[in-house]
Parts: sequence; C-alpha cells; structure tokens
Amino acid sequence: MLTESEGRTAVKLARATIESFLGGKGRIKPSEKGFELSPVFKEKRGVFVTLTEHELLRGCIGHPFPDTSLEEAILDSAISAATRDPRFPPVENTEMEEVVVEVTVLTPPERIDAPPEKLPELIEIGRHGLLVRQGYYQGLLLPQVAPENDFDAIDFLSHTCMKAGLPADAWLTGAEVYWFEGQIFKEKEPRGEVFEEKF
Repeated sequence: MLTESEGRTAVKLARATIESFLGGKGRIKPSEKGFELSPVFKEKRGVFVTLTEHELLRGCIGHPFPDTSLEEAILDSAISAATRDPRFPPVENTEMEEVVVEVTVLTPPERIDAPPEKLPELIEIGRHGLLVRQGYYQGLLLPQVAPENDFDAIDFLSHTCMKAGLPADAWLTGAEVYWFEGQIFKEKEPRGEVFEEKF
C-alpha cells in the first residue's frame, strides 16, 4: 500500500507529466522537476490514470499488470490518458485548468477460482476491480466504477464483459474473470488537494 504522501506524489507526477507533454516539452524526468520518489516508485505495479472534466470522464488508460515500475507506468499512463484514449479527442493544454487527475494503483490481477455462477457472491462492490479475458478480447473496470454507477455484482461482471467487446453474459460462458484491488488517489478539484478515495 502507498502512504498518503506517496499517493499525493503519484497524482502530482501524473499532472506534471501531462502538462509538460501537452505544453510541447515532452516527457518529464521526475528528478529534474524536484520529485523525490520513494522506493515504491521503482517497484513493478499496475496503475491507471483517470481524467475527469466537470465530473465527466475525459480519459482513462493504464497498465493492468505490474509490467513496469510504478514511476514509468504513471508517466506512460498519464500521457496516454490525455492523448491516446480512443473514446475522446486529445486533451488540450488549456483544459487542464478544468481537469481532475486521479491515479489508481493496482494489486496484480488474480483469476477468481470459482464456478461462474458463484462469482456474483464473491465480488465486493467498491473493493474489487474486474478484468475479463477471452481469446484476443480483454476488458477492465476499476473498483470505483461499480459504486459510481450503482452496479451490483452482476451488472459489474456484465459491463466488464462488454468493455472487452464480449457478450454481457460471457462471464457465465467461458471467459476468464480476474479480480484486483486498487488504491485511489485524486484531486478534490483541478490542481487541488489530493486525497485517498475509499468506498
């Protein structure tokens, strides 16, 4: 788990990365920007960066698996969330005055070892995020998505399947379902105080 201080650093690092990139200065080197990163930022962690504007999603991309250091995953995910989310046009630099930055640090996804019909009983809304995989298809929803949308466990499973481009009931018909947990740090307002969100 990250400390509150490390969570604040993660969010500030994501914002600084986006603003530098959108301002035409490329990727930052954290040490040159005065970031003192604790050892956790060298650990391999999964992470997602989420951008919202006036409480509407503006971009969300990340690394589901711990395939690179937390520092590198934040830098990459921040730029991708702002410029490469296929659902949205790239964020303009001027928009960053209105955008709230959120960083979710993930535990490694683990396949749920249970018969499909038992899955809804096991999933805890607000605690678990889900990843569904079948063949070339893969979709992920972060833990905060279910409570923010008033999903129950069946809704959550179905929407994760649809995010993967699969039928809503694919979790019952052979898709692999993984769960993970996330620590969510976000700004109270654009460039505002960072807090840890808990459901």
